[in-house]
Amino acid sequence: MPMELVFLIEQLLNGLLVGVAYLLIALGLSLIFSLGGIVNLAHGGFYAIGAYIGVEVGNRFGFPAAFVAAPLSVALIGMVIERTLFSRFYRADPILSLLLTFGLAMVIEQALRMAFGATPIPFSIPAFLKGQVFLGDFIYSRYRLAILVVAAAAVLGLWLLLQRTAFGRVVRAGVQNPDMVGALGISLTPYLTAVAAIGIGLAGLAGIMLAPISGVHPAMGSEILTAAFVVVVIGGLGSFWGVVAAGLLVGLVRGLTVYFIPPAAEASMYVLMLAVLLTRPRGLFGERILRFE
Repeated sequence: MPMELVFLIEQLLNGLLVGVAYLLIALGLSLIFSLGGIVNLAHGGFYAIGAYIGVEVGNRFGFPAAFVAAPLSVALIGMVIERTLFSRFYRADPILSLLLTFGLAMVIEQALRMAFGATPIPFSIPAFLKGQVFLGDFIYSRYRLAILVVAAAAVLGLWLLLQRTAFGRVVRAGVQNPDMVGALGISLTPYLTAVAAIGIGLAGLAGIMLAPISGVHPAMGSEILTAAFVVVVIGGLGSFWGVVAAGLLVGLVRGLTVYFIPPAAEASMYVLMLAVLLTRPRGLFGERILRFE
């Protein structure tokens, strides 16, 4: 296999790795906004919390325990935040929830800085996932490959939950027409809490998986949040597969850009977003949501 092709495949996979991290966060953002109308600017903060919980638990009990504890702990925090804060703003002016979550994001970042310091904390790849996978002339990190597999399993599991269960049917109906769901005697309150837990828990999952690669520091959430919003915009509000496709597309475009024009790698997703918005203002697979019309 030519070395140029090997390098290109490696960059495409690295791009996909970045893309799946974005889409895990973007899926949570899209879910919470679609059902509750909350633009959660604090979502990146929960990503950072997941990474810090992973570090603390991992140093004491090992990576497998951290991998389980981080998303579950962040999901529980999300449930508390939803019941105490988000629930007060579902029917309020959207600008109020925007200000709320912006303030919450700053509180989270400063609290992490006060508790752990501003210096990045290293977090090692677990021993059983160190090393490389060899496919002929192609060599790739075993840990990065594991992240891609876990992310794919998370996306598939969420899709099955939303499309193949009674819970998912209520959530999808609540996204389109919550008043009709209420008229049928179904309270959306527990579903809103569950959706917040799932969406914020996905951010925690991304945090623990990316921690050994990107390092752990208080501002890591704000760095990834903008990219996650770009993925939501490209994919289209309310579209599950739109967000997934956008995350993968952003990753592939980034990988190609790193290969051909390395200095433009960071800007590539913004150029892609501009191109999509000029041709499809709703995003690639944007759906009409009646209550937002």
